[in-house]
Amino acid sequence: MFINFTEKKLRNFTFSVFKKMGCSDEHATLATDVLVRSDLRGIDSHGVARLSGYYRLWEKNRINATPNIRVVHETPTTATVDGDAGLGLVVAPFAMKIAIEKAEKYGSGWVSVKNSNHFGIAGYHALMAVEKDMIGISMTNASPLVAPTYANERLLGTNPMCYAFPAGKYPAVVVDMATAAAANGKLEIAQRANKEIPNGWVQTKDGENSINPNELKTGGSLLPLGSDKDHGSHKGYGLGATVDILSAVLSGANYGPWVPPFVAFLEPDPNPVGKGIGHFLGAMRVDGFRPSQDFKDHLDNWIARFKSAKTIQSNQKIIIPGEPEYEFEQERKTAGIPLIDVVVNDLNSLAEKIGVALL
Repeated sequence: MFINFTEKKLRNFTFSVFKKMGCSDEHATLATDVLVRSDLRGIDSHGVARLSGYYRLWEKNRINATPNIRVVHETPTTATVDGDAGLGLVVAPFAMKIAIEKAEKYGSGWVSVKNSNHFGIAGYHALMAVEKDMIGISMTNASPLVAPTYANERLLGTNPMCYAFPAGKYPAVVVDMATAAAANGKLEIAQRANKEIPNGWVQTKDGENSINPNELKTGGSLLPLGSDKDHGSHKGYGLGATVDILSAVLSGANYGPWVPPFVAFLEPDPNPVGKGIGHFLGAMRVDGFRPSQDFKDHLDNWIARFKSAKTIQSNQKIIIPGEPEYEFEQERKTAGIPLIDVVVNDLNSLAEKIGVALL
């Protein structure tokens, strides 16, 4: 069962929770925007459904609500940012702004981040560059839930990556994806709905395929994109490894099995190899390669040609990366944002606990 909420109501509620955590108005507004934008874009697993999780991490002193986010290493086109254990929802936009500023001056900017937390949807940060007529790149490592090809040990996170490209008359092309067969948030949605998951998403602790969304709770693991070697899981494993290295080995964050868990009831590794969670963000000026309008015109042509491709069945259509999320956003800004009743109950429990207005 779903309950519909206006964007304004969700924003007001979420802002109030972040303020209760001690965030400044600026940080609470930004963190709220990242979460609600996720819900607007139809990525329900990373929207306000995660709000209680952030609050619990703050209660455990694993999130600093008043961080001193700073650059700790820098060249004209690169930087390393220390997030001071702040909300990734705030740290990542800070880093992307630096990448954009460097790109404005030098053509491209690249920022690796350490000592951060979960940063929401990767698409939010990449789209910041698109607004400046730039190509945006964002990625983050995450707590270990994914087993490498042939393994039954969790060593990688779902490690999402996003590439966003500005178009002309069409919405931006946004390739935003987990490098696992499925994001953990999709398992959480299936758990709340008490539904089975597709074969190829997870394996048991013994390495057998499973359709049980609760498999991770009993020692199982997520599979890399591709699910098994015959279907290209080594490629998903390679992509996840790339995200881990750029986000954490490069910045000084924790990597592999040392990445701290998002859930507050699990403690971080007592012998970390770095600081917090890591991100990697980049911005490239389109006009560093060709005139922006030329690029946009040709990307429009690319989009139009792909949309006109022959389909296997007459009732199918070719989907451009980022198109479903764009359509969700247009619809939900008017019709409202549907939240599953389990999420609503969780948020209302949080509201009662900390004394903010109920949803």
